[in-house]
Amino acid sequence: MTPDQYCEDKAAASGSSFYYSFRFLPEPRRRAITALYAFCREVDDVVDECHDPNVASAKLAWWRGEVAKLYQGAPEHPVMQALQPHARAFGLPQSELEEIIDGMAMDLSMVRYQRFQDLLLYCHRVAGVVGQLAARIFGYSDEKTLEYAHELGIAFQLTNIIRDVGEDARRDRIYLPMEELQRFNCPAMDILHYEESAAFKALMEFQIERAQQYYRQAWEMLPAADRKAQRPGLLMAAIYRATLEEIKLDGPAKVLNQRLSLTPIRKLWLAWKTWTFGYRA
Repeated sequence: MTPDQYCEDKAAASGSSFYYSFRFLPEPRRRAITALYAFCREVDDVVDECHDPNVASAKLAWWRGEVAKLYQGAPEHPVMQALQPHARAFGLPQSELEEIIDGMAMDLSMVRYQRFQDLLLYCHRVAGVVGQLAARIFGYSDEKTLEYAHELGIAFQLTNIIRDVGEDARRDRIYLPMEELQRFNCPAMDILHYEESAAFKALMEFQIERAQQYYRQAWEMLPAADRKAQRPGLLMAAIYRATLEEIKLDGPAKVLNQRLSLTPIRKLWLAWKTWTFGYRA
């Protein structure tokens, strides 16, 4: 199996919206974004699948070494071998790949966030930075496009947090800021006990509206000159926003006891529709 095929299989197995969005890219950019996505999956799996924090920390340290080897020209893992020719071609900073690992490491010690500002650091590392790396691969002419990509990454992560509240609670993780739980009179124990209360519903409606605001902000920040090049990110935005809308229509409190996701056919249809007719904010 070639390094590129390893990454392709990793991306396909995830069923992620990312996979459907970059099917439309030209071959070099598609291989680059697939390798980047596979890297993100690998380091995320370390945290999700290793129950011993010490083992997970050691594995993340190994991945830091692989990032260093990538820029030294001698990576060992197939994902990094697949990414290697693209790191220089698309100007992918080593510091940003390292920041992604920093974000994953936060999950080893942080299971609660007191303020939204605290959560934003996590979102920046695991999603905002990924958005910037992806924007470089897609191509851009205006530096403001990197700011757009960062905000869009934050919007994606906020959507993931909303969708996965129940799944995270089963691992004793609550990514919703504690200050906001208090503001809406929603005790953390209600979330950990999967109680679909009126207070939790109001809390989630607030979370959905804030995520939608980040999508709107990102679109407003995207320079018109780069909209065509950045279409893959906009495809993802269409899919993620459709997921968010489904959660809202289905009942926001239900995320505690079910994980809503769009079917592969609908994701592909949304991707094709957005690629063909454009993105609507």
